[in-house]
Amino acid sequence: MTERNIQVEPIDRAAVEDQEIEIVERKGLGHPDSICDGIAESVSSALAREYIDRVGKVLHYNTDETQLVAGRSDPQFGGGEMLEPIYLLIVGRATKEYEGKTIPTETIALEAARDYLAEHFPELDFGTDIVVDVKLGEGSGDLQEVFGEDGATVPMANDTSFGVGHAPLSETEQIVLNAERRLNGEFSEDHPALGTDVKIMGKRERDRIHVTVAAAIIDQYVVDRDAYEAELEAVEEFVYDVAAEYTDRKVSVDVNTADGDGEGESNVYLTTTGTSAEMGDDGSVGRGNRSNGLITPNRSMSMEATSGKNPVNHIGKIYNLLSTEIAERVVAEVDGIRDLRIRLLSQIGQPIDQPHVADAQVVTEDGVLLSDVREDMVAIVDRELADVTSITQRVIDGELSTF
Repeated sequence: MTERNIQVEPIDRAAVEDQEIEIVERKGLGHPDSICDGIAESVSSALAREYIDRVGKVLHYNTDETQLVAGRSDPQFGGGEMLEPIYLLIVGRATKEYEGKTIPTETIALEAARDYLAEHFPELDFGTDIVVDVKLGEGSGDLQEVFGEDGATVPMANDTSFGVGHAPLSETEQIVLNAERRLNGEFSEDHPALGTDVKIMGKRERDRIHVTVAAAIIDQYVVDRDAYEAELEAVEEFVYDVAAEYTDRKVSVDVNTADGDGEGESNVYLTTTGTSAEMGDDGSVGRGNRSNGLITPNRSMSMEATSGKNPVNHIGKIYNLLSTEIAERVVAEVDGIRDLRIRLLSQIGQPIDQPHVADAQVVTEDGVLLSDVREDMVAIVDRELADVTSITQRVIDGELSTF
């Protein structure tokens, strides 16, 4: 029997699919908050790799305070221009010297940000449309000591904190998550007018699902209002098709509901670069999607920012990713589970594979007792906790998304 403190209990609410009202949100890749998440995580991975290359291990750092100040633009049908650049500040802590070696952390951060922006936001000209600055201070001495204890095979938790995960995704959650990802994937390949700033809000009211899409349209690809409207109709049809893959419920879709009447550019969601960050919408790490890619007020959520935190011992990152993985594994391997919530609580200075408590709360299928699934659930939670350090390398390698 495991020595870890693993608890299994009934969940304290109805299964999400049984609740009459469900709300689900996803902020897309080009939303200002997601831009901050993406750059913070890109910088985090770059620092981790550089530390490993230079000194053989990941040193103390966090880059989870990245901020974006919106620019100003003048979008026009057929092509407008940026008037003031977006300003992005990478803020955090990083070890700059180790055993006599100096590590150029701010240069590494700038290069990582430039590469991330070039890959995901080709409409943004680095240094002109967006200006990136870096301010990385040194880490706290006591936290560095906890972080880097010699001889420990399992890192010690950097904080007393918790992570939360759930599975399986509801129909509404699957629609919202996959609609945005696929709009910014296969759809955008054939529709370059769609910007990366796509936000999706899903509402299920009993057996009716309504999806509201905010889709930034890039001005140079639409010559007039008719061309703009044609792009919105294509988005609407695509989202309908995606939704049909996940539900038999009645679905309705609205796109860009704030658009006004008339012909002017000011009446529609038209952008020069494909993101609202160009025209007054600021951003911060941790204000958008949770580590499973969604904002889910019907579920328990951690307020921790996952992106940018170090992947070795920062509980705000590791336990949010791990709890989601555990929930998914349990649901995949144990029959009879309708709804599962995993909560992992750490204690600062204690091994991360030994949480203060690992709490599994479950709603079983009709006819399935808690006693029928408890033993298998505990075994899977125990197994995944024993392998917690694998999360670190998977994060560094980019295998796990944090937003």
